[in-house]
Amino acid sequence: MTNKYINYLKKNKLSLLVLIICFILFLFGYFLLKPESNHDELSGDYAEYENAKVVEILTDSTIEDSIAENALRGEQMLLVEVSSGQYQGDTLQVFNYIGPLYGSSLKIGDSCTIVISTYENGDIRASVYEYNRRLPLLIILSLFCLTTIIVGGKNGLKSLAGLAITAATLFFLYFPALLKGAPILPTTLLATSYIALVSFIILGGIQKKTICAFIGTVCGMLFALLFALLAQYLLRIDGLRAADVEPLLQLRQTGTPIHIRGLLSAGVIISALGAVMDVAMSISSSLQELHLANPNLNEKELWKSGMNIGKDLVGTMTNTLILAFLGSSLILILYLYTLSLSPNQLLSSSYLAIEAISGISSSIGVILSVPLTAFIAALTFGKQNKA
Repeated sequence: MTNKYINYLKKNKLSLLVLIICFILFLFGYFLLKPESNHDELSGDYAEYENAKVVEILTDSTIEDSIAENALRGEQMLLVEVSSGQYQGDTLQVFNYIGPLYGSSLKIGDSCTIVISTYENGDIRASVYEYNRRLPLLIILSLFCLTTIIVGGKNGLKSLAGLAITAATLFFLYFPALLKGAPILPTTLLATSYIALVSFIILGGIQKKTICAFIGTVCGMLFALLFALLAQYLLRIDGLRAADVEPLLQLRQTGTPIHIRGLLSAGVIISALGAVMDVAMSISSSLQELHLANPNLNEKELWKSGMNIGKDLVGTMTNTLILAFLGSSLILILYLYTLSLSPNQLLSSSYLAIEAISGISSSIGVILSVPLTAFIAALTFGKQNKA
């Protein structure tokens, strides 16, 4: 076992070195961008969100709402035992307001999250915020990880590590950088390139196919960005017209130097990243296998093979991206459909323009990553024939 471990380290020393450097850069960025902690003691009137367990239902006036497909509507008065925070162990009387669009009916033994309002004069009032979904979310996440590992084996475990790197980079580096006023587009390209680099190294180490896939991914994202900027210019729209942007404008008014106009194009880059990585690695890996099977293939033959493989990938990936955007906005699209909007009204709406930029620009990144990756991989593996 020891010799096997030593041989593994020797074989992958360059990959491990690069990963260590990437980890050091991550830590440096994390401590540089880490928000200032506020350890001030709570004073005056304040509210806390804590967990609690339902121990008794005092009253229940909920009824089924036939208009809302028999969803419950009404309120419950509950006794709950607080299980976190400064009031842990205390029993409080709380109201649980329930409607088709908010709240959940609770039973004895259910865990919930409550909002406890503490006033300067010492009074305490509490109400149910929502059903506590922490444990169910952990179960769902565990099932996802378990399925990935069972089906994917070692590669599945590596993909989960790549997913963790993606989440950590976005939440601990990318978002804090944006809130500190970093330029959106360069920061987005840098963050996504970092994610792609680390993910490829974890999946395949530093070898020719991963280098080709990485270069193809970066080029694909860059073309997606350029097309998004062109589309924004032609459609005369930017991140300021996106949905739910008003809270970010309020943050700017309170002194947070976040840039908003570029968020639309930044979203295109992030949404395209996974698909572009998938296509780039598939083509690069396929061309490497072709070269190993037939070392006599030259650059032109590898290029043609890569394009043939890429055409099949493009046919499914672009459809996947468009459907992903439509699926995420299904409720709004269904509502717009019921309005029977005129073509002039619909085609001039900011909503359609934003969806078009997001879906089409991401697809452009996937499509153009095919010839770019095929060219880079064919050039890389084809050159070996001349050695």
